[in-house]
Amino acid sequence: MSIKQKNIIISGGGTGGHLFPAIAIAQALTKLDSSVKIRFVGAEGKIEAKKVPEAGFEIDLLPITGFARKLSLKNITFFFKLFKSMRLAKRIVKKFKPDIAVGVGGYASGPLLKAAAKQGVPTVIQEQNSYPGVTNKLLAKHASRICVAYDGLEKYFPAEKIILTGNPIRENLENPTITREEAAKFFGLNPNKRIILSLGGSGGAGSINNAIGNKLDKFVAEDVQILWQTGGYYFTDSKAKADAVKSDNIKVLDFINRMDMAFKAADVVISRAGAGTISELCLLGKATILVPSPNVAEDHQTKNAMALVNKEAAILVRDDSASNELVENALELIKNSSKIFNLSKNIYNFAQQKSAERIAREILKVIEQK
Repeated sequence: MSIKQKNIIISGGGTGGHLFPAIAIAQALTKLDSSVKIRFVGAEGKIEAKKVPEAGFEIDLLPITGFARKLSLKNITFFFKLFKSMRLAKRIVKKFKPDIAVGVGGYASGPLLKAAAKQGVPTVIQEQNSYPGVTNKLLAKHASRICVAYDGLEKYFPAEKIILTGNPIRENLENPTITREEAAKFFGLNPNKRIILSLGGSGGAGSINNAIGNKLDKFVAEDVQILWQTGGYYFTDSKAKADAVKSDNIKVLDFINRMDMAFKAADVVISRAGAGTISELCLLGKATILVPSPNVAEDHQTKNAMALVNKEAAILVRDDSASNELVENALELIKNSSKIFNLSKNIYNFAQQKSAERIAREILKVIEQK
């Protein structure tokens, strides 16, 4: 007796924070059920166009873009792209005949899940943040399940649909076979010296890079090493600043492919407060300074960060204060072993284990209940 194939659409992306959890869910689904066929739907020109095929999955791309919150001519084209994306999403759903559609956040989630719901396809939402965006609030009405990473979202979603699963993290990020010494040497750093890892998300962060780049001499003076991921846009300028200092304590990379090595090497992490990154930091128990991006909907990164800060599980530096406070806070923390220990212990309390598998099981349950 042959097993009926289960067709699953996963929609969303735009940033690594949305996409990497989506890929983790897809990988978990394929491990749990060999009859699963997965198709991604994302936005043109975004990270998913490259990373999804690299992960071995097929993807359709919509011309959808974000709506500018300030007056902009781009908002005129937004409505044309939205209309076209809705038509394409309807066509994709009709052709692929999914048993379920899963939205992980990002521009493409809205048109695809709306088209799926209109055609009677059950939907599941994965809400990564402590404060949901407008799109997910609207989509929640028709969703069968809403998988969340934070407590207290009953204020925004129907309580009976909510499942606390946490956010999936990238495969192989937890690698117990790597030692800190090996990880430090992988980047050409000295394992006997303290290491700060600076991240700004997949695209980089101007405020973080400028704060670090303008005070590299302070790291050298304190004999503290910094592993500095700048993002492609900021790399040339950041590298020039590092070269001018001429110190082996500073390692500049546009993008770090071996994040398992980077996290293992780091004593302290500087990061944006995207939900996916925070989930990784929680599971790895890393002492962290969070610099929330101000350029996100509903200021959700600050809300993500405050959920940790209020439990003494992270330190907050506001974006507009980074130039004056970030490096000073980082150097003060790296010298305080007891503070690092307490932050590590407290942030680990937020960790949710096997999130991708738990979400995958909820998706399969909804299909079975059709």
